[in-house]
Amino acid sequence: MSIKPSAAGLSALTWIKSSYSTADGADCVEVAHTPGTVLVRDSKRPEDARLTLTPRAWTGFVAFAAA
Repeated sequence: MSIKPSAAGLSALTWIKSSYSTADGADCVEVAHTPGTVLVRDSKRPEDARLTLTPRAWTGFVAFAAA
């Protein structure tokens, strides 16, 4: 079970763009951390859906992507 940040809390998040994003911004992924979740979004469409992961799931995702 993940904890969803409140709508007000989402606007205060600090989003970090992937270092693998292209220079022209065509493929940009951003990540924001809260105490109990990691959120992932498409920087071209920040108002669209976000992935909400537990820190453990995020660690597994990053390990899988790096393999």
